[in-house]
Amino acid sequence: MSGVGDADLQEIVAKEETEEKGETTEDVVPALPSASQITSEMMQNPQVLAALQQRLDSIVGTPTGYIDTLPKIIKRRIHALKNLQVESTKVEAKFYEEVHELERKYADLYKPLFEKRQTIVNGIYEPTDDECEWVSDEEEEGAEKKEDAADEENVQDKMKVEETETDPAKGIPEFWLTIFKNVSLLQDMVQEHDEPILVHLLDIRVLFSKPNEPMGFTLEFVFESNAYFSNNVLTKYYKLQSQPDEKDPFSFEGPEIVSCTGCKIDWVKGKNITVKTIKKKQKHKGRGTVRTVTKQVPNDSFFNFFSPPEGQEDDVEMDSDTEALLASDFEIGHLLRDRIVPRAVLYFTGEANDDEDYEEEEEEEDEDAPFNLAGSGDDSDSVNDSDYDPEKNPKQKETPQECKQQ
Repeated sequence: MSGVGDADLQEIVAKEETEEKGETTEDVVPALPSASQITSEMMQNPQVLAALQQRLDSIVGTPTGYIDTLPKIIKRRIHALKNLQVESTKVEAKFYEEVHELERKYADLYKPLFEKRQTIVNGIYEPTDDECEWVSDEEEEGAEKKEDAADEENVQDKMKVEETETDPAKGIPEFWLTIFKNVSLLQDMVQEHDEPILVHLLDIRVLFSKPNEPMGFTLEFVFESNAYFSNNVLTKYYKLQSQPDEKDPFSFEGPEIVSCTGCKIDWVKGKNITVKTIKKKQKHKGRGTVRTVTKQVPNDSFFNFFSPPEGQEDDVEMDSDTEALLASDFEIGHLLRDRIVPRAVLYFTGEANDDEDYEEEEEEEDEDAPFNLAGSGDDSDSVNDSDYDPEKNPKQKETPQECKQQ
């Protein structure tokens, strides 16, 4: 021990004590979590899940690179298939033109039915007993239980008819206003100050464009005389396009609204509810005097529907708010034409569901996987190929034939 100093001696003693206690340096190092544990903890973090879902959504529909690896001879054949697809969209466009012709034809068949509907709604015509006979599903199910009370019901029906004869109410009051309130897309447009005007709405008609005119349709809102404006009819015209875009032919999915035009409302003085008057106080910088300035500013109203943004077909880029407004306007135009006007009574009673065009997809989820990372892909995406250019196709350079309606 002669060559051992005090410091060395202390180190030897400490090492011996450590060995006696059975402790080693490896024992005091904490164990690292496994990869599965780390993954499990990450999947329970909502922020990590949201970021991962966003990343997956961003790559849905992007090319995998497989097409780029194919030989040129196969790429040539793919180009040939795409040219066939372009020709197919042209045939599809013709199909929709003929559909529009059928719509025009059947509009004449619907017309007398819709005209009779408006006479009943507005109290011009009182339907007969046979025309009013209707058995609902609930009434049909309970028919057997009510057989014994048939005589009593007949008496009540007679009393109701007598009450109707003396009832001052005409037709079906607030028919269209009630429909607007029952349709989510329209109820957001109707303000409280719109309702006293909309009770005067007698009918909504759809007029299709005539032969040899550009494809489109007009909505006519027929009003009775009122204290707000002198117009009897307010109109909204929608222009349709049913030709594939030369630069993006594969995006064609049928006729789409490309623009709309409203009409001028001849408001009675002081009754224009699309604007409101505000008063602002202004202080003079030099003299310090205060004056009150009156100015008119836009006001939320259903009747702004008849004053859509201008320059819709110009090449000028619109701001996001204007684009959103037009998108909503176009959606309302389609909804009124295709659903509400043809099936008005069902929207009045609430039997028609204005969300029925949107189907919810139910997905079975495993208990261990409470979220869906797959996202929803679009099966309609065509093959993406950076080498393909529609302009190189000689047939593609031809200007598509304009819609000709017979």
